[in-house]
Amino acid sequence: MRFFKPCFAAGWIYPNALFRIKTSEKLLFLTFDDGPDPESTPGLLEILKKYNIEAIFFCNGKAAEKYPEIIGQIKSQGHLIGNHGYNHLSGWRTSTEQYISDVEYAAGFTSSDLFRPPYGRLSLGQYRKLKDKYKIMFWDILPYDFDISFGVSSSLLILRKKIRPGSIIVFHDTPESSLLKFLEEFILFSKHEGYRFDNNV
Repeated sequence: MRFFKPCFAAGWIYPNALFRIKTSEKLLFLTFDDGPDPESTPGLLEILKKYNIEAIFFCNGKAAEKYPEIIGQIKSQGHLIGNHGYNHLSGWRTSTEQYISDVEYAAGFTSSDLFRPPYGRLSLGQYRKLKDKYKIMFWDILPYDFDISFGVSSSLLILRKKIRPGSIIVFHDTPESSLLKFLEEFILFSKHEGYRFDNNV
């Protein structure tokens, strides 16, 4: 079963986390997980630059350490870098001590104040340890670009149906993602519908 939005209870479980930006303006927030990657990131940056869009890249610490020059390119275009952990650990399967240590180590290569839990999985203990230091950002819409079996047309349909003012959309910056096949079409659709893009969170 696929879940395109977080469960309703998530906002109660993590009350200080961001799932959507509260605004009446037609603003969308594009976020990209799991990069940087030399195969996928340059294509994303090219499209974002073409449409003058500033986004947020939640980078894997291990990849950020390996490709610092790509991190530099992301920053130079006005995008924000977020922390996505060093080893992409599931909070549900990792002790709080190990999880926090992984996030803190990744901060040296990514961000010390903006964090997205890998898989969106975070225990209450981990949340309590992180919430005072990091702005924790989940998402409003997950179009399953990482799941090739879902298909480009299905991802686009979900986005067209579910975007709303303040939506935080999570995509994936990996060679396996289908994102590069439909990102430009989604941007054009959103602009036609009167939306603008921002990364001021």
